[in-house]
Amino acid sequence: MGRADAAAIAAGTPGVVLMERAGAAVAEAVCARFPRQQTLVLCGPGNNGGDGYVAARLLAERGWPVEVRKLGEPATQDAQAASARWTGIVRPLSEAPEPGLLIDALFGAGLTRPLTGPAAAAVLRMAEDPGRVVAVDLPSGLSGDTGKPLGPAGCAALTVTFHAKKPAHVLEPGRDRCGEIVVADIGLGEGAAGAGVPTHENGPELWLARFPWPTAASHKHARGRLIVVSGEAWSTGAARLAARGALRIGAGLVTVLSPPEALPVNAAHLEAVMLRPFETDLELEQAAADVDAAVIGPAAGVTDSTLLNVLALARTGAALILDADAITIFRDDPEELFSVLDRDDVLTPHPGEFERLFPGVLAGSPERITAARRAAERAGAVVLLKGSDTVIAAPDGRCAVNTHGSAWLATAGSGDVLAGFIGGLVAQGMESFEAACAGAWIHAEAGDLHGPGLISEDLPGLAPSVLRRLYDER
Repeated sequence: MGRADAAAIAAGTPGVVLMERAGAAVAEAVCARFPRQQTLVLCGPGNNGGDGYVAARLLAERGWPVEVRKLGEPATQDAQAASARWTGIVRPLSEAPEPGLLIDALFGAGLTRPLTGPAAAAVLRMAEDPGRVVAVDLPSGLSGDTGKPLGPAGCAALTVTFHAKKPAHVLEPGRDRCGEIVVADIGLGEGAAGAGVPTHENGPELWLARFPWPTAASHKHARGRLIVVSGEAWSTGAARLAARGALRIGAGLVTVLSPPEALPVNAAHLEAVMLRPFETDLELEQAAADVDAAVIGPAAGVTDSTLLNVLALARTGAALILDADAITIFRDDPEELFSVLDRDDVLTPHPGEFERLFPGVLAGSPERITAARRAAERAGAVVLLKGSDTVIAAPDGRCAVNTHGSAWLATAGSGDVLAGFIGGLVAQGMESFEAACAGAWIHAEAGDLHGPGLISEDLPGLAPSVLRRLYDER
């Protein structure tokens, strides 16, 4: 954003004009969401504080009773100009806030140090009652690059940011502290933030144009052939969940490949999903010779057989979706896995499984976006790092953050369905990064659609309602 601001100013837009637009956006968002009331604008010494002085002036012009609480004198030329136009009440930040609305314009996304003194006390007071707080750019005390508190940090019911969201707006715990997020256009223009591979907020606009809808000429073989590898007789449910997810999301032919002793159990529960036995990794390789994608890992067992089965599937040319046990089994030699992966393969670890394959990468990265990117580059495959802020990264650096993860998905087996959703889309020919993004979004949307009481068996059946809405919006 520093580069974006500098580019706009170099192109002829004065900084004070950008500040005026930012403050106007804050005032507009406040008026649209809150009744007129006593309002305190807490202004820091930098440009974030300058935005606050503008917002205070514009709210006062609309008849709002507004006062400013300042943390020192404005330190930048633009902030000085904005404060000079404010003719209302100004008091020190150290004075206790009165009842009413609080606009946090102390520090924005560029903060790099912990808050102390009156600023720390102020943000802690705001964190106690975030329902009456509006943050300018970001609740003060958070790192804009990571979403993590640098020390004492605030919370808000509404955050107004500018041009584009920052990592702190999509990564936890920052996202949860921001409340509703409004992104205001202040005239920086497309691409103003500079070159580089973009990071996206995951949503249909990212992949819907390339979603694999069937046509009048489609038949089941054209819609993709997927296999799911079952575990032993007492561990079969996870594979069936993945298989049903793949079938519901559109794969034309889905087959569960099962150890012989697990055949009766799987046969008793499967209908449209087909079933085929295998005993050795060579038989698995032969059975998977003509499929488009394969899911392996859900309840597969952390055994040598699972390791051999993964290597066998890698020899077939099918795109692999590796989850759970198929990830953990390579914990002692991740490079053995990476050596057989292709760019269209997908790994779907939760943080514990991620640590087994990429030891130290998550802890050694500033945030999850960087960690997932480093992992995808190292593995040479798409990596989906699960969490309330699921991050999907491709080996070429593309990255997306899923910002609407549903709390109702915290139930056994939901990750197995996600693997099936992704596998079903990949089998239909969707590019793997986009398939992982779409699968994660549809998975979360299905969780929200059901809400309380959700169990993983519900998720495949919820997918059609989500798909119908996407189909109507395409």
